[in-house]
Amino acid sequence: MSAEGVLLSRRPAVGGGTGLIAQLLLALICGGYAAGAALGWGSEKLALIMGDFGLSLAALIAAVSCFCYTRGSGSRFRPAWLLFSFSSAMASGGNAVWGWYEVVLDKPVPSPSLADLFFLCFAPPAIVGLLVLAKRPVSRAGWLCLALDSWLIGGSLLTLSWSLALARTAQFQGESVTQAALSLAYPLLDIVLVSMVLALHFRRATGSRSAVNTAIAALALTVLCDALFTSPLLRESYRSGQLLDAGWFAGSLLLAYAPWGVRRATESVPCPRPAPRASRPIAGSLAALTPYLAAAVCTLGILYNVIEGRRVDRVVVLTGCTVVLALVVRQGIMLVDNIALTHELAQKENHFRSLVQGSSDVIMIAEPSGVLRYVSPAAAGVYGREAEDLVGAELASIIHAEDLGRVIHEVRRFLAAPPSEEPTTRIECRFKSGSGGWLNVESTVNRHQGGLIFNSRDVTERVRLQAQLQHNAEHDPLTDLPNRALFTERVRQALSGRRTTDPGTAVLFIDLDGFKGVNDRLGHQVGDELLIQAGHRLQDSVRAGDTAARLGGDEFAAIVLGDGCPDRTSREHQVQEIADRLRLKLSQPYRIDGNDVRVAASIGVAFAELGITPSDLMRNADLAMYRAKAAGKNRVELYAPQMQAEVVRRTELAARRRTAVPDSDFALLHQPMVHLTTGRVSGVAAQARWRSAQGILFTPAEFLRVADDSDRTWELSRRLLEEAVEQAAERARLGHPVPVAVRLPARKLLDRSLPLGSIEALLIRHGLPSGALMIELADSDPRGSLDELEHRLVALRRLGVRIALDGFGSGYAAIHALRRLPVDVLKLDRGLVEGVVESARLHKITAGLLRIACDLGLQSVADGVDGPEQVLALRAMGCTHGQGMAFSGPLDEHRLRRALARGVYPLPGEAVLPVLSGGALPVRHPLPPVADRIPHPPIRSNNETPVPPT
Repeated sequence: MSAEGVLLSRRPAVGGGTGLIAQLLLALICGGYAAGAALGWGSEKLALIMGDFGLSLAALIAAVSCFCYTRGSGSRFRPAWLLFSFSSAMASGGNAVWGWYEVVLDKPVPSPSLADLFFLCFAPPAIVGLLVLAKRPVSRAGWLCLALDSWLIGGSLLTLSWSLALARTAQFQGESVTQAALSLAYPLLDIVLVSMVLALHFRRATGSRSAVNTAIAALALTVLCDALFTSPLLRESYRSGQLLDAGWFAGSLLLAYAPWGVRRATESVPCPRPAPRASRPIAGSLAALTPYLAAAVCTLGILYNVIEGRRVDRVVVLTGCTVVLALVVRQGIMLVDNIALTHELAQKENHFRSLVQGSSDVIMIAEPSGVLRYVSPAAAGVYGREAEDLVGAELASIIHAEDLGRVIHEVRRFLAAPPSEEPTTRIECRFKSGSGGWLNVESTVNRHQGGLIFNSRDVTERVRLQAQLQHNAEHDPLTDLPNRALFTERVRQALSGRRTTDPGTAVLFIDLDGFKGVNDRLGHQVGDELLIQAGHRLQDSVRAGDTAARLGGDEFAAIVLGDGCPDRTSREHQVQEIADRLRLKLSQPYRIDGNDVRVAASIGVAFAELGITPSDLMRNADLAMYRAKAAGKNRVELYAPQMQAEVVRRTELAARRRTAVPDSDFALLHQPMVHLTTGRVSGVAAQARWRSAQGILFTPAEFLRVADDSDRTWELSRRLLEEAVEQAAERARLGHPVPVAVRLPARKLLDRSLPLGSIEALLIRHGLPSGALMIELADSDPRGSLDELEHRLVALRRLGVRIALDGFGSGYAAIHALRRLPVDVLKLDRGLVEGVVESARLHKITAGLLRIACDLGLQSVADGVDGPEQVLALRAMGCTHGQGMAFSGPLDEHRLRRALARGVYPLPGEAVLPVLSGGALPVRHPLPPVADRIPHPPIRSNNETPVPPT
């Protein structure tokens, strides 16, 4: 948990070599010019040329360089470099005029001349350019302080300059007014330029530090040379081409290099290097002390003249007084700002303290060593430990040992990542609570002065709920054994990896013979208890590495992993003995409610073969189990290849017995969906029926078992959707605008033969409004393409189609689909609704699923609500809608319109709920006394597996 040893990797600079070469070349050129000036250039004529036209060329290079940079730069500093270009152009023009007189005309430069005009125009653009590059104040007080700082520096420099030289220049006799003004203009402009340089040096913008530094260096060098030139001692002996010109030359070339050198530095470093922390307070201190130091210099200069007995010039006194006045005003502004900032800081600190102390999350600050130096008071409520007890403790001491390595790895990875790319990270681990237990904690981690800030919250209940949902999705709700989905995954694992070549792995399919009779004679509660005891016996009979599961109804299964035995015959004999012992144990009497209940067991065994798939292996075991039932039940059968041939033969015989269903035999019925609180009909569910040649009506499940493998399956589903939409539109035109729900398999929605435009065209053609069509999604197998299905459903929802998840609570598929797919309605599986009154376990599971729907803001529909007891139970658990025989059976169009005209079904407590079946109209009867009510017959949720036809 320490940040020690974490290395922040930096990529090598690209183009760094090019920048170094440019700097070396600039230094060589400037050094060569300085050497030539020091040696006198070899001749007086060459010295004049290099001193005049050489400086003009250097300034021209700076002007062209700054101007070219502005053509390709789109930053907000573009005007500054344009001003620097203009300033350098003025210097170039002044030196060119100077050279014209000295070199071409060979006569002294007159005073005043055009060169003076050019030189005087050099300083103002440079001053404005520095203002553009500087960090602009954000308030009027900031602008006033900037002006005062500039005057403090400029006034101090003016005081010193006037005392040393300017006073004598102003009193010089024999010069004209113009000459005297020029003599004073040059030093005064230099003073202003120096003032701006010093005042703005510590106010430069963060995005152009290198540019401002380079420009300041160039201008400072130029101003220094100007100051030396204007001094009386050097001005009288100055000649072009001397060493003083080397300073001007270097300043011009440095200004020409500034923008391009900055661009290369920016491109060569991908991530800005953080400035050393120690430099920031030093820079801030110098920026704050610069005006005061200038004022101190001014004051000391005046005091020195007074102490030495010298006469103090009136200009010096006036300037000094204004400097002191500016210092007093600036100090007052700073005092007011400090008071306002202190008050604002106190308010923010109180606000922050209130947020931290009132937050339900625990905020912890850890040092780089991993020691906690701050813990918010919320730790007492979340962790059950006082914050004072945690301060000073190692963070690693409160993390579970199994999670510590993962947490350390994530923290080191986070600290090594660039802050701009990953400002925060999230860690979930277990923290020790005050009671000695462990809490699941989710923390958002941020960097803080080399350490870390943890914003933690207790997610134990969420983790438990996720684990419970995952367990419920993978286990049978009645026996708590693995369900079909988890069993299939275990078979897949057994056939992969090192067990791929092990032929000893076997799958057992088990069916309880006579279970249907137990349900019919003793009821479903006894049947459920028998299934629970059978599951316990099966679980106790398998080895630790094997898996026992309940596949549904009275069907169980088991995986017996191979032991590496190469002898297949002995292995088959061994597994058959295991199956016989299991059959005998499952066939022993079950003690339920003081009675002995007997059932038998038929077991089919299939062995893994090289290259076999999990589905094929399970199918083989299923075929062997059906053979055991067909051969007399209560026996064990091993799979043989001829069993598959017999299935093919039976399928062909059944196909020949079935005749194609004419289109005219297609009938569409609707079953109302009723609001469990108001009794109003909130929608209808479309259900297809097909009449055979013998006059038998096939339900959708029965017909699809026959036609699922034929090419007509999707055609019939498409006709169901079209006719349901058409009839819903017709009902809406007649004044019954109720939504219609159509059940479609998920794989059919992914079928390319059903383009999205066909559904949109269907809705537009019949004028069905938005929200009037709901598709009940069935068979949302997680092994399918959920990404494609999700995109498909999102597109349907844009058309106004609502999505319902059918069979919710029946297995892993529904839970997995809920996590990924855009769903509006959850439709509870019929198997849960049927046992919601009789089984306490199913009651709790159903209540949990309805809480999930409520928390997600989804509507819930219970399918198979056949009795008033179920209505009361589901309504108490928060279910919003119900569908089943407790209200109405499937109705044809005529009876459906009559039911919609009535609009409301009586709920328990008002009247006996009508059961509409076969077209019978509801009849209202008064609710009989409780003692006279006939108990609702139990709904059969578990049926004995039938023997397929032969």
